[in-house]
Amino acid sequence: MLQVLREARDTLVPDMSGPHGPLPPVMLILTVVTGLVDAFSYLLLGHVFVANMTGNVVFMGFAFAGAATFSTLASAVALLSFGAGALAGGIAVHRARAHRGLQLQHALLVETAFVTAAMIVTLISGGPYTGGVRYALIMLLGVGLGVQNAAVRALAVPDLTTTVVTRTLTGAVADSRLAAGPGSRAGRRLLSAGALLVGAFLGALVLLNGHPSLPLILAVILLVVMTTATTPLARSDAPWTRPAGA
Repeated sequence: MLQVLREARDTLVPDMSGPHGPLPPVMLILTVVTGLVDAFSYLLLGHVFVANMTGNVVFMGFAFAGAATFSTLASAVALLSFGAGALAGGIAVHRARAHRGLQLQHALLVETAFVTAAMIVTLISGGPYTGGVRYALIMLLGVGLGVQNAAVRALAVPDLTTTVVTRTLTGAVADSRLAAGPGSRAGRRLLSAGALLVGAFLGALVLLNGHPSLPLILAVILLVVMTTATTPLARSDAPWTRPAGA
């Protein structure tokens, strides 16, 4: 248990001279953002995710089989939008491939712009979000989260993918001493899963008890704060700013 707590502490308050510097807590905040936007999309846009593409592939299978409330078109739009965002994110991070702080800043600027645009659409249109508004929101959020995932992949902080926790939880158990593994890094991995849970919980809570735009408003606030915080990180020459593996 003490080891788990130390791992959690080192993730939340990392060694700034370590290989990933301030990136671990940033990844956790982005995981909370993921939970917020997926809570919004799933609960208000008709059973579709904008960050969890595995879910959308499964939903398309349900829709093909004729299951009610699932839309092949909505899932396809989410997948295509996410792919477009991943392409844009890939371009952004590869242009700054020599500096991880710049990679993070570029990606956050683009993601913040798209999530902010989605928030504005919700405020102007009002709910329920149907027809063209629904698909516009899926596209804007899908692109934004695709950018995020491309950046996270390039930054390559172990166990902090910001979106998928299946492998994270598998590693926490399969790599444990109980399984005769090398060590589960359970503190970090459980924090990752917990951050997604917190984001989804907060998103659903404010959505069900307040204005439907609130999950996106919270997501934009977090993104703006992080984007502002990346300004000094983009100018840093600390060892963590070098590409992963360099």
